[in-house]
Amino acid sequence: MKATVDPDRCQGHARCWEIAPEVFGLDEEGHGTVLVGEVPAEHREAARRAADNCPERAITVR
Repeated sequence: MKATVDPDRCQGHARCWEIAPEVFGLDEEGHGTVLVGEVPAEHREAARRAADNCPERAITVR
C-alpha cells in the first residue's frame, strides 16, 4: 500500500500525523507529508483512518 498527500489540498489540520505518525509527518509549514514509500502492514489500518479523517480529502491510500 502507498499513501500520498496532495499538497494543493492539504490545509495543515495534522489529523494524519495524529492518527498515523509512523506514516505521516508534517513539513515546516505544518502540512502533511508521507514518511514511508510503502506503508507497512501493521500501519495500513491507521493510514486508512487518517485518509478517512482528512477534512480536505488530501490523502490517498492504494
